[in-house]
Amino acid sequence: MQSLIQYFILLPLVGFFISILLPRNNENLISKLSIYALGIHFISFIAFVGYWLFNGHPTIDLKNIVLFQSPGYEFFIDFCFDKITVVYMLVGSFLTFLVTIYCSYYLHREQGYKRFFNTIMFFYLGYNITIFSGNLETLFVGWEILGISSFLLIAFYRDRYLPVKNAFKVFSIYRLGDVGLILAMWACHHLFHENITFFQLQNDLLVSHHLQNHSIIGIFVAIMILITAAAKSAQLPFSSWLPRAMEGPTPSSAIFYGSLSVHLGVFLMLRTFELWENQTSVRILIGLLGLTTSIVASGIARVQSSIKSQIAYSSISQIGLIFIELACGFEVLALIHFAGNAFLRTYQLLVSPSTVSYLIREQFYNFVPRPTSIEDSFSKKVKYTFYVLSLKEFNLDTLIYKLWRPLKVMGRSLNFVNAKNVLYYFIPAYVIGLILLFNEQYIPTQIHDLLPTLFSFIGFVMVLKSYTERMNVHLAWVLIIMNHFWIALAISFNEHYLYTQSLLYLSGIVVMGAIGFFAIRKLKSIENHVDLNTFNGHSYEHPRFAFVFLLACLGLTGFPITPTFIGEDIIFTHIHENQIALAFFTASSLIIDGISAIRIYARVFLGPHIKTNHASAYKSS
Repeated sequence: MQSLIQYFILLPLVGFFISILLPRNNENLISKLSIYALGIHFISFIAFVGYWLFNGHPTIDLKNIVLFQSPGYEFFIDFCFDKITVVYMLVGSFLTFLVTIYCSYYLHREQGYKRFFNTIMFFYLGYNITIFSGNLETLFVGWEILGISSFLLIAFYRDRYLPVKNAFKVFSIYRLGDVGLILAMWACHHLFHENITFFQLQNDLLVSHHLQNHSIIGIFVAIMILITAAAKSAQLPFSSWLPRAMEGPTPSSAIFYGSLSVHLGVFLMLRTFELWENQTSVRILIGLLGLTTSIVASGIARVQSSIKSQIAYSSISQIGLIFIELACGFEVLALIHFAGNAFLRTYQLLVSPSTVSYLIREQFYNFVPRPTSIEDSFSKKVKYTFYVLSLKEFNLDTLIYKLWRPLKVMGRSLNFVNAKNVLYYFIPAYVIGLILLFNEQYIPTQIHDLLPTLFSFIGFVMVLKSYTERMNVHLAWVLIIMNHFWIALAISFNEHYLYTQSLLYLSGIVVMGAIGFFAIRKLKSIENHVDLNTFNGHSYEHPRFAFVFLLACLGLTGFPITPTFIGEDIIFTHIHENQIALAFFTASSLIIDGISAIRIYARVFLGPHIKTNHASAYKSS
């Protein structure tokens, strides 16, 4: 039974790679491959669930591949199968199968037909890895795939300004939530002194023993997981990204932001339930967050003029209620609520174009509002205030902008980090750091203890400048690469360990950094105008450059296509539990470098073409 679990990961992976190789103009072949692959996956999963129930529905834990092993640490891929997996996979496989059939007609003769189906298969691969994940490391693999596929689906109409801009906004919030997941993995390593699996978390004695001795770390882990779940499930204060994600095609809105991806925050809370179920303060916080989100989102949904935005905020409101159910300990009810909300929102989004068309053409349609509502019990001042705030969407966009504004202000003030100073000062400083590393026995202890945080902060400054750089593309790219080198130097100073671990971490950075650098250089030799001040749209004329550079960006951000992904997890095992500043700067650097790399990709290759001889859509949708 255990060996069959790998089949449900392998089938979407094979389907994705085959779909990439298919000819672009053969719509029939492209759609049939996806439909057959997803249909076989769905039917075989139903058969497996029947077999699993017949054998007493045991919880299955499969330690699949050990990717890296060192004294005191092991990085491995682990899969888990239980009732949570069953519910999420039944809903996910069925809805993805139906939406794929819908897409084969809905996107007929669309220019990006093949690209859309490639991305859907890529998304489904990430969804399967996430749902079957047996530890946080495996879950993070699927989490990253879902994040980049979200960006690609929202920016599907890549020659338009608004879809690309909103795709980058959503990706930025996703990466902000990823800080919580990375720090939760780091704290879990120190809490359990091993790569803990979700199956082991079901051992109440093991969990309670560690939490009693390290209650502060337990609360920290729970809050970090909650931040990640709130960002993924569009809970306050991150709710504004979900309606912005509706810029993608309606089928992707249905499958992603109506049913599956938006409920993965709930999945994360269910998977880690044993970590926070006995922490009353955390449960109260989860319940209050869900209640506040539900009230605010319900008010916003009732005043929306766009049907897709109304459905989006309604879904957010229901997920807020699911968070309340989780806080009360009603796991089964939360699963039932998830399934019902997913089916309803998918249906509503898929029929929304037909509904709008019907209301426009039906002259005798009359809406009769309810004679009384709950707001009538409020005073006029409260009622009007709530109405105006709902119209303004509680200024959630402004709030998110204010969260990012300090970073932008700091980055724009770093004018001394330019190409000349990088060459004359920062690179020599790094060489000096390497010399000190090989002679650290001569460094006083007090200074030695400060160097890891200092070097990590320098890396943070590098990537912050890259994030706000608006002209020099090469400089922005090189600063991202340098950030990783400074992080490797900081961790090397922090603990004595094999230098092969740093080489493992930097190997993907060097390769993908070189590919991206030369791709930009080649593009600049062809095009006269390549900067970061606006969207250039060069994917229209250079799609191969765009694809290669996207791969380079993914490699540079620690995406699981190079050893850097393993290296990122390894470096956090060498950060001690009392080194909060070092962990914060390192995690923030890794998150912002992902945002900066995707920003470079979006600015150079997406959006309206910089040349005026190409047609471009209006900025407003």
